[in-house]
This record gives sequence, C-alpha cells and structure tokens, in this order.
Amino acid sequence: MDDDLHYVGAGEALRRFRSKELSPVELMQAVIARAEAVEPTINAFTLTFFEEALEEAGKAADRYASGEDVRPLEGLPVAMKDEVPIAGQRWSQGSLIYQDLVADHTAPIAERVLAAGGIVHARTTTPEFSCAGFTHTRLWGVTRNPWGQEWAVGGSSGGSGAALAAGTTTLASGSDIGGSIRIPASFNGVIGYKPPWGRVPVDPPFNLDTYCHDGPMGRTVADVALFENVIAGPHPNDHQSLRPKVVLPDRFEGIEGWRVAVSPQLGDWVLDPEVEVNTLAAGDAFREAGAIVEEVDVAVKQADISRAALVHFGVMFGKLVDDEVKRHPELVMPYSAALAEWVAEALAETSLFEGLELEVKIQAELSRVLDTYDVLVCPTVTTRGLVAGDDYVDHGLEVGGVEVARYDEVLMTEPFNIASRCPVLAVPSGFASNGIPTGIQIVARSYDDERVFRAAAAYERVRPWLDTPGRRPVVGVSS
Repeated sequence: MDDDLHYVGAGEALRRFRSKELSPVELMQAVIARAEAVEPTINAFTLTFFEEALEEAGKAADRYASGEDVRPLEGLPVAMKDEVPIAGQRWSQGSLIYQDLVADHTAPIAERVLAAGGIVHARTTTPEFSCAGFTHTRLWGVTRNPWGQEWAVGGSSGGSGAALAAGTTTLASGSDIGGSIRIPASFNGVIGYKPPWGRVPVDPPFNLDTYCHDGPMGRTVADVALFENVIAGPHPNDHQSLRPKVVLPDRFEGIEGWRVAVSPQLGDWVLDPEVEVNTLAAGDAFREAGAIVEEVDVAVKQADISRAALVHFGVMFGKLVDDEVKRHPELVMPYSAALAEWVAEALAETSLFEGLELEVKIQAELSRVLDTYDVLVCPTVTTRGLVAGDDYVDHGLEVGGVEVARYDEVLMTEPFNIASRCPVLAVPSGFASNGIPTGIQIVARSYDDERVFRAAAAYERVRPWLDTPGRRPVVGVSS
C-alpha cells in the first residue's frame, strides 16, 4: 500500500475507484492507520467509527465492482464536525453540559453527505458551543496543529482543518459564524469555503441567522467544489435555503484580464509583516495567472466590524452562549464566559439598530470594491498563530510588534459574515517563519459562487501548494 495514500484527494480517489486502481477499503484503511498514528498528538477527533466505516467502505467497493451507478461521494472518508447532529450519535457541542446528549435528528449537511455515499468515519473537535477561534475543551482536551504542536488549529472547525492537514480524512465539514471555516483553513494550510447565506441549508433555528453558514473543507479547490455541489441546494427544513440549486462546474476557466483587488490590511487591521508578505506574494500569483492586480484601500474600521459583530452575536448566537453561562457557570469554558461578557458590553453601548447601521456601512464599502473588481483578496488571519490551549481571556497578543487587546481582533473573517451574501474561499498563501501556514480569503460579489472558485483554481494552478516542498506536516516534531 502507498505510504502516502491517506493524502489522496477526493477527486483523485473517485477516479481511481472507478478505474479499479484503488478500493474504498484500501483508502479507508490508510486513513484509519494514519489517524491511529497521529491522533494521540493532534487530537482532532471526538468520536470514531472505524469498524463501521470499513464495513461501509466494503459496500462501496462492491458497488464499484458491480458497475452500478455510484453516488457523488461514494466510498470517501468524510469527517463531520462535532457540532452537527446525526441521529443516534453523541452531540456534545464540545461542552460538559451536553456530554451525554444523543442527537434525535440529522442536520441537512450530514444527511446529504450520507445520501451521497460519503462515509462518516469520525467526528471532529470544536471549541465549546463553537464559540472561539481556537479548539480546546474540558470535554475533549486540546487539538494541536499538525505543523507545530505548540500552536492552535483555529476554530471553531479546528478539528476538521487539523484532520485534513494531518491526512486523517479526505473531506471534512465546517460551519462559519465569524470565520469558523476560514480560520482553521488558514492555520492548517487547507481550503475552506464560506458559501453565501442560504446556499447550503442549515439546521433551524440558526438558518435564520444571516451570519451562519455550513460549508465544505478539503485540500484542493476541486475537492471543495465537489463537496459543495453535494451539500448545496434548497431543503424543506430550511426555508431560507436558496433555489434553484447552483452547481459548480467540473473545471474552471482562467482569469486572464480579470481585475483583482489586494488589500493586506483591509482598512486598519494590525498585521504581522510575514502575513503581509505572503498576501502580496499571492497577488503576484494572480498576476502570473493573467489578472490585473492592484493594491487597494478599503475604508472599513476593525473596531466597527468587531462592534457590529458582537451586537449581532448578542441577540442571536451569543444569547445561547450567555444563557448556558448563566445556567452552568461551573461547567463552561472561560472563553465562553468571556464571549458572554463581550456581547453584554457591546449591547450596553450599542443598540441593535445602531449595529445594523454599522453593518450597512461595512457592506456598502465592500460592495463598492467588489463592484469595481472581479475579486477581493485579503488575509484570513493577521497573526502567525495562536498558542494551543490558551483561552485568551485575560490577555491579548502581540501582532507585528503591536499589542492587540483581544484575540478576535486578529480574525479578518468577520467582515464577510456581515457581508454574508458574499462567497469566500480561504486558501493557503505560504508559511510563516514558525512553520505555521498563512492564508488569504478570495471574496466575490453577492452570490457569485463560481467566480471565487475560478479565481482560486487559477491561483492553485500557479501556486500548486500540494506539490511544494514542506506541504505535509511532520506530526510530533515542533516547528
């Protein structure tokens, strides 16, 4: 068996399944063997279903052997974020409060993965209530970055990002209410897609939250597009889900002549110099792909974005967290209690209407840029990394020689939850000197999904990060 088989991409695996060069059982065995080797260090999984997964892989192999029609994800290992309910499985949400809860229903994203032949061999770690940009809990412990175990994996889809980077899954699900797909994509050197709001159905009541998105994660643009095509489209349980379904093409044309706006600071964010260098280098890659690239100023303020987001959280997602903090103060994580405090402070200073006015102002400025350019490119996270296991409750961190008061001030993702109808692909931009990947966001105007995939595919052809030296982490060796 190929020693590197666990890193075979989804599209390549499907091709080899069809040609009989590879069996779904062989791929599942390789992924499981890799997980057994690295999970004691990485800790990206909450639950595993390896025996059941091998049985399902055997059934998939039989389908390929018989020549019958196979489903879009037939036989592929898919790691599902622990936040997602699957009927009959534990649904802890990363919290001691719900450690014994068993889901009584299956969310649309999981329903579609299973119906498409994907095999859920594991559930991935999240912070408690998926409410932080890093991933550790009292229930599941600390999830560590495959590229350097002293560093965090991001959050809240941190286990999904780490599993993809470590080669313990082929595809992984994520969800994003403030960057929770894109932050782990950046820190782990993988790809994550925040679809426009309504494109992928979401479990009620969070389908009503315009900040909230379920989405796909993978290691190539094509794999993420494949996954997106499976999970997108209207669903009867989500009245907000869009129709008709948008289907991404199998191949994406080039971007010759496109206008690409690059904005390293996206207004006034404090940025690590290495992140800036890698972002500008990404701009050079778009030039190589034939685009006209210009560095632009975007007239938004980080403080306004943070305030608008906290006000929104305070009346939606943050209200759930605050309720749990009040009911179970002895059980919740310090970062959950801190978020409850932050949203309370924001609501005391800013009304919901004033928060919406800020959102409109931010959306208008982003629309101005996106109406002029084909795509906007900016960093995903402004820092080279967060420390694994740190709650970031009573201290901030240094970014580029400047102290920032709170860790959420390094997350350049929230503007595009405010501008929630914009599709955003997070892709790698390089590595920092500490060995941790950096990333960029590719943003297009509202509901123009194909545009960001086309730009990312062109970028990937010029900067094929899966084929570059150092693309695979050495788990267990610190950077």
